[in-house]
Amino acid sequence: MIKNTLYFFFTALLLSACKFGSKTSDPTLRDFTFEPVKGIRYEEVKRRFKNGLSFNEEGFMQKPSWIIEVAKEDTMMAWSPQKKIMQKFYMQYDHGNVYNFAAEFFKVKHISKDSLVFQRIQVDGKVIAADVRSDVNMTFYAQSYIKNKLKTTAKELQKPTKTDTVFIEKRAAKVNLNSDSAFAATDPVQFIPKSKIARVEKISTVDRANNRTEAYDYMFPQYIIRIDRAYKDFAYQVAAVVDFQGGIHVKTVYNVLPENAEAKKKVAQGIADIYVRNLFNVAPGTTLGIPHNSEITLTIIGKAIKKP
Repeated sequence: MIKNTLYFFFTALLLSACKFGSKTSDPTLRDFTFEPVKGIRYEEVKRRFKNGLSFNEEGFMQKPSWIIEVAKEDTMMAWSPQKKIMQKFYMQYDHGNVYNFAAEFFKVKHISKDSLVFQRIQVDGKVIAADVRSDVNMTFYAQSYIKNKLKTTAKELQKPTKTDTVFIEKRAAKVNLNSDSAFAATDPVQFIPKSKIARVEKISTVDRANNRTEAYDYMFPQYIIRIDRAYKDFAYQVAAVVDFQGGIHVKTVYNVLPENAEAKKKVAQGIADIYVRNLFNVAPGTTLGIPHNSEITLTIIGKAIKKP
């Protein structure tokens, strides 16, 4: 009896493995194939969270940008802005409706000659992450559909919606009530020098090799301000909120001992109030043209006049 049960179990397991193996190699056994849409070029027209918005509470904006075309069942072409060509990527079937290409995982939710809908998902150790990283839906329209049926352009369709604007207006109104509250501005803070003794550099942290996209530069903006003719040499790196009127509020001073943190914070705030505000016009960060509190990392370096 036990022998028969084990035989049945291993036979079922073998048949299941064979069936999955067939699905991975034979597209006709899957829920759909890409054959009907082969050779159609699609442009991404919207990228939304599941709630239908382009933004989340932290200010991260989903920006549609992909241009894709199915070359064959296991090959997807995608536009490379760097190389200015449609680059080929191997399209690997994983399971269900999940595919991998261009170092990303996607769940195919809809496919037709006019449109495609992919859910971008985050896969950690073969498990789909059930968090915001998998909460992204990408909608593509065929270029011919955009031009001939909708009579518009992809650029026009990619614009944020009125719902997005209302969301940002409400979010800004809320954080602007408190200088400790903020969210990332898609158009970050600007420091505009008013004197030759002051200069600013915005640091880019984009690193495509480690999946650091341009979004990092507005989500976590970093600046270095250098001031000549200071009262003495100093250097502070701080986390600060720049409010919707351009006021600077130092929250934390980095690289100081805990017992010195509060005193150093007061000194750094004084430098921001006296030097930065007098030597720069500070333009607050904005999203969809709406000014709001946003957080930055700011390094302020002062150099005293050298005595002869």
